[in-house]
Amino acid sequence: MPALSASNPAEVMVIRQPVPRVITTLSVPFWRFGRVKVGGRGTIVRLRSGALAVFSPVALTDEVKRTVSEMGTVKYITALDIEHHIFLGPWHKEYPDAKIIGPEGLPEKRAKSDVEKVPFAVVFPSANKESVTVDSDFDSEFSYEFVSAHANKELVFCHRPTRTLIEADLLFNLPATEQFSRVPGADATSGILTRLMAAVNHTRGEAMGQRRFIWWAISSGDRTGFNKSIAKINGWDFDRIVPCHGDVIESGGKGIFQKVMRWHLEAYDKAK
Repeated sequence: MPALSASNPAEVMVIRQPVPRVITTLSVPFWRFGRVKVGGRGTIVRLRSGALAVFSPVALTDEVKRTVSEMGTVKYITALDIEHHIFLGPWHKEYPDAKIIGPEGLPEKRAKSDVEKVPFAVVFPSANKESVTVDSDFDSEFSYEFVSAHANKELVFCHRPTRTLIEADLLFNLPATEQFSRVPGADATSGILTRLMAAVNHTRGEAMGQRRFIWWAISSGDRTGFNKSIAKINGWDFDRIVPCHGDVIESGGKGIFQKVMRWHLEAYDKAK
């Protein structure tokens, strides 16, 4: 089976701070199906209290541990969907007091797999999802929505103080330039499958490929529910988007989100 993640994460990970002392990104190479360069990214947010919220954790290297210790204390570890969870075990082992957060279906999926057991403190359900909260410290800085209508069961967060949207598979911004920048001899755009993936999942121009893919594929199971979630997210005040796949959108993210999700926003408004 082809490798999905780099075997040497410490040598190829890019650690940087889009918002100094507040947001740190951990960008790594990742090959979808072992062949398609989509990249992966974990995000660490330092709350005003000094607590750290980790989203879509990636490999816990020694440098990552040093970065964490310099930032604060890990209090929350979140799997952003039912696919972005493979490093929950190592992070829970290192930071056993942190609350583990995930979407409906993930605890059951992990229970059926040969992976480490982790105790989920907060699980977002499809039914009555609006009633779920994390705690006062977390909720004082984050808005969140469980996009249960997404094929991967997406949790999306907005860090209000920095106007930063953090998401996994809701929106891609390929190519994964930063995530492959430290891989010797690698080109984030090389390979026919990678080029085909990037042709659909980019945000340039009208982003018609991604717009069509989300409309006809990702949201097709429950488009009404998906539209409602997209409308809620659109109501948040954000400028930066930190996706798991592709480059960080440093500014202008709200307009890009509205462009990619235009049909869903229009459908929601029409149905009101």
